[in-house]
Amino acid sequence: MRGPLLVASPAKLNKLAPSLWRVLKYFWPYVRKRRLLIFGAFAALFVEVVMRILEPWPLKFIFDRIIPTQGAGGAGPDDTLLQTMTPGDVLILSAIAVVIIAVLRAAASYVNVVGFALIGNRVLTEVRNDVYRHLQTLSLSFHGKSRTGDMIVRVIGDIGLLQDVTVTALLPLLGNLMVLAGMLGVMLWLNWQLAVLGLVVVPLFWLSSVRLGRRIRQVSRQQRQRESAMAATAAESIGAIKTVQALSLQQIFNQIFSSASNKSLKQGVQAKRLSANLERTVDVLIAIATALVLWYGTHLVLSSALTPGGLLVFLFYLKTAFKPVRNFAKYLGRLAKASAAGDRILELLAHEPGVSDLPDAVTAPPLRGAVTFDQVSFAYDDHTALRDLSFEVQAGQRIAIVGPSGAGKSTIVNMILRLYDPGSGVVRIDGQNIRRYTLDSLRAQIGVVLQDGLLFAASVHDNIVGGSPEYTPQAVEQAARLANAHEFIMQLPHGYDTVLGERAVTLSNGQRQRLTIARAIIRRTPIVVLDEPTTGLDEDNERQVIEALEHLTEGRTVFMITHDLQLARRADRILYIDGGVLRAWGDHHTLLQGNTRYASLFQDEPMTNNANTNRATHAELG
Repeated sequence: MRGPLLVASPAKLNKLAPSLWRVLKYFWPYVRKRRLLIFGAFAALFVEVVMRILEPWPLKFIFDRIIPTQGAGGAGPDDTLLQTMTPGDVLILSAIAVVIIAVLRAAASYVNVVGFALIGNRVLTEVRNDVYRHLQTLSLSFHGKSRTGDMIVRVIGDIGLLQDVTVTALLPLLGNLMVLAGMLGVMLWLNWQLAVLGLVVVPLFWLSSVRLGRRIRQVSRQQRQRESAMAATAAESIGAIKTVQALSLQQIFNQIFSSASNKSLKQGVQAKRLSANLERTVDVLIAIATALVLWYGTHLVLSSALTPGGLLVFLFYLKTAFKPVRNFAKYLGRLAKASAAGDRILELLAHEPGVSDLPDAVTAPPLRGAVTFDQVSFAYDDHTALRDLSFEVQAGQRIAIVGPSGAGKSTIVNMILRLYDPGSGVVRIDGQNIRRYTLDSLRAQIGVVLQDGLLFAASVHDNIVGGSPEYTPQAVEQAARLANAHEFIMQLPHGYDTVLGERAVTLSNGQRQRLTIARAIIRRTPIVVLDEPTTGLDEDNERQVIEALEHLTEGRTVFMITHDLQLARRADRILYIDGGVLRAWGDHHTLLQGNTRYASLFQDEPMTNNANTNRATHAELG
């Protein structure tokens, strides 16, 4: 994602321009694709600038040729063109010229405004898509440290702010710079002394912009951070609303959210005050420049060195030339927010994916499912999760992974899915290092059933097929029947077309789990990963889920993480891991005969518990 551009820092963080330049430099490859649209927009802008330059001249002709004045003997550059025309002709032509110029300027302005809007929207839409795509490639460790609400604000809010400011402030200001250059050129041509006099306030404006602009940018960045904190708090509390209400945590979250909201309000007001201060300062400086030009220009008119129409044109140009200056002051606060938003986006893009396709990665062929760990070690930051782990699984075998919490069980299946890559050692499938395969082709051949049975706000049909159009309704129904889900699906208001709420909270845990099993069944992957598939289920749901798992795992290589040793005993092999080290490996009877931690745990587990008895009865994984 254009990495070299991401590490360049502004020369001076207390200035807005370098930060904006850094953002624009990253966006330039996206902008460059729209060459034709850019050319058209700037051509229209050039026409608009020319029309603005011509706009006051009909008035000059009227003031100089029709309205009688005293002390206006100075000849203007246009007098020789109008010697043969009567005052009536000049008046008619001037009136027609006013209309023509206004129409042409309006048309050119419409074209360049729409053109710039299309450029900004298309560029930032593409950037948003790339940022979202990049965010999905980042490692689990990055997402574990990040707050969901903050990431959402960056992808949606920050880019949306950039989109808005680009269309309404930045691109128009670039256009106004062309207007400024054109106006200054004509002003110098008309009377260089008046032009210099009008520009004496520019250094004062620059000093005010630098001083206030630094403070506006700092406040704007802090405000964006507060808004991200609010979004993160809202996402956390709403996403876990059941727990929040059950534990009466509403007041705590309300206090956290209100505190961040109040601080954001104060910073927003402060930014507005600073922007208003700068705007009013600019208004005063422009008034001073206008007064100086009016005073000296009147003396020139009275001394016949300048015509009244010439002074009128000059004052019009001066006002128009200062419009970009006034707009810059007006939009500086918004540009500061855009700069802060752009920095946050580049900061996100600076994070490299922890796992990615190698340059020479190939599409994985149809896999049989034989898995080998060869001296695999891995650590999360400073915490060692796996240490020299080695074992071999034949295709079609069912492996139960057991051990205490935090032992490294989930890390093993994460390695198979390539959610992480080993720090050392190799993971192989069918004898090949899985890193030689592309991520998409590898993961497409691994089915996953997680403990929380994650579903999406979509129809039941779409949740089962996972967005793939290749499955027929008959295949979807067959998968649902094998997952013991067809009956309850048909009881929903619209059957398979019923749209589930976010995270399918209207379904029971067992129903959600059976839908995720149907999703895994329809994919018919050679490898299946089960992560605590029966945890938290009542007896009836557990029975139906276990029956569904029998259909899912038939003839496939299975890795099942579980704390239920009665469920684990039915596996072909049991992998007992503790502290990231393989402590025991073999079938249930072999491990019971040895002096292993697994044997002592199994013997200590109460066998009279009804739930365990039910599990022993129904846990026939084949």
